[in-house]
Amino acid sequence: MASANKIWDAIIVGGGIAGLSAAIYLGRALRKTLVIDAERSLARWEPEVHNYLGFPEGIDGRELLRRGRKQAEQFHVSFAKDEIEKAANDESGFWLRGKNEEYRCHRLLLATGLFHLPPKLPRVTECLGHTMFFCKDCDGWRVKGKRIAIIGNNNEAVEYALGMMFYSPCVVIATNGERPHWDEQHAAWLEEYKISFFTGKIMEVCGEDKEISELHFESGQAVLADALFTTHGDIFHNDLAKELGAELDSEGQVEVDSCMKTNVQGLYAAGCVTPANCQMIIAAGQGAAAAQAINRDIFAESLATHKLRRFREGQLQNEETEPEMVSKI
Repeated sequence: MASANKIWDAIIVGGGIAGLSAAIYLGRALRKTLVIDAERSLARWEPEVHNYLGFPEGIDGRELLRRGRKQAEQFHVSFAKDEIEKAANDESGFWLRGKNEEYRCHRLLLATGLFHLPPKLPRVTECLGHTMFFCKDCDGWRVKGKRIAIIGNNNEAVEYALGMMFYSPCVVIATNGERPHWDEQHAAWLEEYKISFFTGKIMEVCGEDKEISELHFESGQAVLADALFTTHGDIFHNDLAKELGAELDSEGQVEVDSCMKTNVQGLYAAGCVTPANCQMIIAAGQGAAAAQAINRDIFAESLATHKLRRFREGQLQNEETEPEMVSKI
């Protein structure tokens, strides 16, 4: 349980894959670490994760999160369920105000992720992660040989359709009532590769349980489809980063260097809120990189401010530092 009066070595905002990976590294480095989690990780929407190293049979995203938290807790990382509403910083570190409590720390890692905008279609919630997807890199393999519909009306939708041809010969685009916004080059590719597109509004997504089988359009047309991919865009959870003065790119992602440092001293970011390809395995790697950078930064500061010397003096007082000698035979 977090304490409002405690100053943490590091706070991680976000308990998804990046945040948990960072927590494990910081916990093993014996840093006082708190993870503040609003329990909104997109991993919760992935019932079958097949591209995370070490799980040849796949794993449910919720189970992966559960295991990650259990692993972090083994190294005495603390967790708080809260949503941070305000953040500030000064020379002493960072101050966070959540809905439930206030928090202070010397280093802050934002692993707040993003939110995929679901298409405005019937049966979205029940089909997400089963027959309705956001990422061809994650789920293209799962729909090999199936009839695929790409929901979108821009260049990205066209490129998605072209990329999905490697998985299936039957790929179409449905703009769901929106006017196409792809440019002449992308229109030419649709013609060159004979990819059909439908501009009518989708009125019904037919199928049973979590499966889909047909799309029915307002015009009365219908097309068979076994899987849907959407390209309607992402919302990056960057409010805290902006409030603290971190630089963002044109899409709203937090800009970081190779050590996951932002332009703000002591502030780091990792995972899908950064410009990295939004993959779980990449998020985990970024979280580890951020944690190692934070640990190195704290160590360097302890040398510069003589905190390490005071720590050593405590060890010397307890007379635990003398090597034990053994007789040489």
